[in-house]
Amino acid sequence: MQFQRILRFGLSGLILLALLINASGIYKYSFLKQLENWTYDARLNFTRLNSVDDRIVIIDIDENSLAKVGRWPWGRDKLATIVDNLFDYYQVDVVGFDIVFAEKDQSSGLETFEKLASGELSQNLAYQSALEKIRPSLHHDQIFATSLLERNVVMGYYFKTSDSLDESENTGLLPSAITKINAEWKRLPIAKAPGYAGNLEILQTAAGSGGYFDNPLVSPDGVFRRVPLIQIYDEYLYPSLALAITQAHLNNPKVELIVETDGGKSGQDYYALEGINLGVHRIPVDKNGAVYVPYRGLKGSFPYVSIHQVLSREIAPTLLKDKIVLIGASAPGLLDLRSTPVQNIYPGVEVHANIISGILDDTINHKPAWTIGYEFVILILIAVSMALLLPAVPPLMAAAGTVGISLLTIFTAIIAWNNHLILPLASPLLLIGLIFILHMTYGFFIESRGKRQLAHLFGHYIPPELVDEMSDSPTDFSLDGENREMTVLFSDVRGFTTISEGMDPKQLTQLMNRLLTPMTRVIHKNRGTIDKYMGDAIMAFWGAPLQDSEHARHALYAALEMMDELKIMQAEFKARGWPQVNIGIGINTGNMNVGNMGSEFRMAYTVLGDSVNLGSRLEGLTRKYGVNIIVSETTKKSIPEYIFRELDLVRVKGKNEPVAIFEPVGHKNDLDKIVTSELTSYKQALRGFRSQNWDKAEMDFFNLSRSNSDRFLYQVYLKRISHFRKEPPGDDWDGVFTHPDK
Repeated sequence: MQFQRILRFGLSGLILLALLINASGIYKYSFLKQLENWTYDARLNFTRLNSVDDRIVIIDIDENSLAKVGRWPWGRDKLATIVDNLFDYYQVDVVGFDIVFAEKDQSSGLETFEKLASGELSQNLAYQSALEKIRPSLHHDQIFATSLLERNVVMGYYFKTSDSLDESENTGLLPSAITKINAEWKRLPIAKAPGYAGNLEILQTAAGSGGYFDNPLVSPDGVFRRVPLIQIYDEYLYPSLALAITQAHLNNPKVELIVETDGGKSGQDYYALEGINLGVHRIPVDKNGAVYVPYRGLKGSFPYVSIHQVLSREIAPTLLKDKIVLIGASAPGLLDLRSTPVQNIYPGVEVHANIISGILDDTINHKPAWTIGYEFVILILIAVSMALLLPAVPPLMAAAGTVGISLLTIFTAIIAWNNHLILPLASPLLLIGLIFILHMTYGFFIESRGKRQLAHLFGHYIPPELVDEMSDSPTDFSLDGENREMTVLFSDVRGFTTISEGMDPKQLTQLMNRLLTPMTRVIHKNRGTIDKYMGDAIMAFWGAPLQDSEHARHALYAALEMMDELKIMQAEFKARGWPQVNIGIGINTGNMNVGNMGSEFRMAYTVLGDSVNLGSRLEGLTRKYGVNIIVSETTKKSIPEYIFRELDLVRVKGKNEPVAIFEPVGHKNDLDKIVTSELTSYKQALRGFRSQNWDKAEMDFFNLSRSNSDRFLYQVYLKRISHFRKEPPGDDWDGVFTHPDK
């Protein structure tokens, strides 16, 4: 059993080690990362607000607007009108463009007109004069740039990745950076961009502020869960579109990086990015400077206004007054749809809106560096607790315990989530599941096999309940030979030879089966082990293979129930015309040798020793005293609550020491006055007999015999008194009667 526990604990340890390797980052399992993403998505969807934040409005380039105004891109004179309307008519607070304007607007035809002016119409003064008059109205980029001047506008752009970087150079102009990174910040694993695609210089210079809208940290499954708030390009730090818009909304507070360090005290100089300060808001970020997007709900968590309605001023000014406005596209053809944890098709512009909302409300969930330590601790606690619990309890309790541990782990993760902490959940749940499967599988294939072996070995001799106990506590028994105190019972049918001679073999077989089956059932019920059937006799013992501190009591109760069962069978036998059957039972308690004994051809789990032989002799004496059950003095002493009648002091065949033998009478709380009076008179008669006061003893036994004519015992003593009158035993007689036979 000790080896099995060590093996199960060791297998649990191997599973734990594999998951600790993943937690430490030495080797990351991709499937476990995917599982963690699923648990993250489940928590997000389970706790999302499903409410609308009307502080942020999305001006949507939707299908309806494209149908009314024309296909995208629109002339930038229209965009200028939209910007003017937003600030002058609707009085919005800030406008952010989730669009990059990297190429010149040539929709006005100005370039063609200028070619004509410098070519074949160069001498046409009227044409030159007219062109000069209309030139400003045809320079759409300038018109758009003018609308951006001195207004709270954030232009969008994107950084290129190594995969998307081509031979072309960077385009457009980058906005002002947050700051130049220092030597220490170079140690931080912040995304570093190899190139960019910015807005036209005229537009970016007019707007002044800008933020990137690309995401280099998209999960391998293509889902937008994390978005970096900062990236590095050419040793300068740049903000994301969401961070830049929030900064503009908050009157441009300084962006400050929060870096935790122990100054080399740990010997490894811990240095990690923990957050970003933006005015009064502390934004928790991971080591890459990214945030987990705090999605409020499905698409539509922010008010949407079709952009053509702003162009034509179709909506009331109060709907946009003092709002943060994001201009982006939801039209499928414009390719700005994303896969998110809350919805597979989700407008990219709304991702930025969720981040802005989370920063303003301080509701961005965070996965700090110390969660690695938490993961280590929780994995070890789960592994140890389950490795100790599961082998010690039945399968149903093991399943209930596993469910309880799982629910506690999930509940802890949800409580942490509600406090804006992201705790690892996939690895603990996977560990719980794997250890449960391991132990249940082990129990089924290994321990069930052992239980089947036990059932095969002991199933015919002990009750199934004891087989289950032996399987649950295999250290409590052994098949090896040992000496221990036990109780043995012998039962025999009286006059079996006469009975068998009067019945045909088939009837005799039926009678014996009908007799032995209920007797065996009674023995099993009282935790006894059947040693063997010897023709019409039964040999059973208590106290092995499992220890039984009440082996004597269980043996006596079995004997009494066997006599009750016999009365029921006697009525049945009489109805069938079978002979009357009586049994005698002998019980002895003492030290015995027990174990698997035999030869290389046949083995049997049995008991040997003088105490066993005495039990057999006691069964044989039941005929001589006319009683059904005889127990030894050691058995009597083990059951103090029971009243016994001392039958005699005897010296049985094969044993020199005298033995006191007793008949069970009843529980001391159940005896009536008549039985108590008879026992008192019997003790008095027995004292007179042993003191050789024959007259007094004879009178007492005669009176007892007359009052209890069915008790053969008194006739036994009257015959002995008659014998001793003729042949006195002598003055040195010890009161012991020697039986010459079994």
